[in-house]
Amino acid sequence: MLHLDIPSQEQLNRLADTRSDAAVTIYLATTPTTQQVDTARISLKNLAREAINQLEEMGLDKRRRWPIEEQLADFDDDEEFWAHQAHSLAIFVTPDKLRTFRLANEIPDQVHVSDRFHMKPLLRATTFSNDAYVLSLAEGGVKLIEVPASGEAHEVRVPNLPKDAYDALQTTTLNDRAPSRRITGDEGKNVRLRQYVRIVDKALMDVIKSSSRPLIIAAADPLRELFAQASDYPHIAPDAITGSPEEKSDNQLAEEARPILAKLQDAKVAELRDLYGERFGEGRASSDLSQVARAASHGAVDTLLVDIDVTVPGTIDDDGVLFLDEVDDARNYGVIDEIALRVLRNGGRVMAVRAGDLPEGAKDLAAILRWAA
Repeated sequence: MLHLDIPSQEQLNRLADTRSDAAVTIYLATTPTTQQVDTARISLKNLAREAINQLEEMGLDKRRRWPIEEQLADFDDDEEFWAHQAHSLAIFVTPDKLRTFRLANEIPDQVHVSDRFHMKPLLRATTFSNDAYVLSLAEGGVKLIEVPASGEAHEVRVPNLPKDAYDALQTTTLNDRAPSRRITGDEGKNVRLRQYVRIVDKALMDVIKSSSRPLIIAAADPLRELFAQASDYPHIAPDAITGSPEEKSDNQLAEEARPILAKLQDAKVAELRDLYGERFGEGRASSDLSQVARAASHGAVDTLLVDIDVTVPGTIDDDGVLFLDEVDDARNYGVIDEIALRVLRNGGRVMAVRAGDLPEGAKDLAAILRWAA
């Protein structure tokens, strides 16, 4: 099982606002399989050593360097910590404080030393909504399951939700519609099932109608199709968990929901690429680093797509003027990282994606602007 810590917007803001004479950021690949964590532990030792070497080279006083070294060394003896991991670990440490986040996405090993944290890879964890609802729907039972971005799935209490189809319809059979106008066989059963899904939908809407979470249906046909037809909830996922859900645990349903969520995310990125193409023709999109840096500094970026894997050394002044450098060291911070944080501070949206997800012709980043540049 994955043990996740998805940062809140408040936590992201605190990390983004951190300034220090020594801010160390480490990302490393981990594994949820306890028996295979030794590789990650060795990697962390190597990355920590690299960070300390950079701090020495920049001339940081040893009284400020030692607290960082000690905090990172403490991980080696923490068996409980290593027993509960996901696919990546993000570590943010200054001489005064250390924060970690366990992430579901796979991030290559890297270390950054600057006066601020390198946060772009962390943004991938918050780019997409990794939580959802799963409706486990069968004749013999129905329940709503919350699949959180971190932690275990759990059932949500839904007032007035029937126990099953027979409880909903107050009947012992689904093969006829009513004593009068009797309908038997499959036609009669489908009439009853339509009544059942309407009762389920009414109860659900009292709980989730104001939510924007995807609702993934776990049901066999015809119940899956009948519910999708009956419900007005606008965020029903087009793909479903097929087959009867009755023999599956909440966590099993959650695991089957994850690939469906990933497919929804891919569709969202595709929509943004199309929008970028439209806006580019209107002068309201750019992938030029200098132009986007200035636009981000002045609140002109509505949506920013950034390549999660690339780092461009340099700095940006308060007015958004970009200064690039050939060396990635403690005196430079990733300018794409800084652009992303300025977009967030100005109320824009940042989507951390892979290079292949960027619009055609864009390199490193792509910005959809609020007004023409």
